[in-house]
Amino acid sequence: MLLAIDVGNTNSKFALFDGDRIVAQFRLRTEAKRTADEYGAWLTQLMGLKGIDPRAIQGAIMASTAPAVNPNVRRLCETYFGTKLLIVGEPDCQLGIQVLIDRPQDAGPDRLVGVIAGHTRHGGPLVTVDFGSATTFDIADKDGNFVGGVISPGVEFTIEAFYLMTARLPRIRVEKPAKVIGKATVPAMQSGVFWGYVGLIESLIKRIKTEYGEPMKVIATGGLAPVFESEVHLFDVIEPDLMYLGLLEVWRRNRRS
Repeated sequence: MLLAIDVGNTNSKFALFDGDRIVAQFRLRTEAKRTADEYGAWLTQLMGLKGIDPRAIQGAIMASTAPAVNPNVRRLCETYFGTKLLIVGEPDCQLGIQVLIDRPQDAGPDRLVGVIAGHTRHGGPLVTVDFGSATTFDIADKDGNFVGGVISPGVEFTIEAFYLMTARLPRIRVEKPAKVIGKATVPAMQSGVFWGYVGLIESLIKRIKTEYGEPMKVIATGGLAPVFESEVHLFDVIEPDLMYLGLLEVWRRNRRS
């Protein structure tokens, strides 16, 4: 089995692959101070509940946007699973694409993995729209090379800012409101967030396509993608496991090399 790890700014997500199939997924909040033993106790217990023997793990790969977490996740893999951790963005990890931006070293590993998965599964040119802590729009050319993108504040980030930076506005859930014009505070906030992001997403996709000048596939991923699917009519496909599938592909490319 392969352990694929997606460490984001908010959550850390773990998936187990048996061949091409995801057989289990787990998540917890990202915390830099979490030790390898804490990871190990948590993960092996959950694997046991699903009847998965930790000895079945033969490899591990991670994309991380929280570098402080990396050393303890590496120790987790070495100590509890007896395997080396391949980390996207480190010199020994080969992606098989060119990063055609001004500062290639600054490209987020999650963004690169997303376009690799998208291109492998759907070809290019393409745009991936990832609803994470940030909402990112990442572009791959016809050959799968990363050519840039757009980073905007994430939906949950906006909601949290509403709550933390105002005296009277409550926390809200992200959902489509019944009407655009809210008759109370919460529906009005939900309308602003939902329809505001619909406008942002559609506008950016259209502008990206116009600037790029070629037909492009649009692939959406992230937990909130289905929330916006009914009103954003520019998504060609929603891939909930795009990051995991990209990690699997990168792992295989490194095995072949």
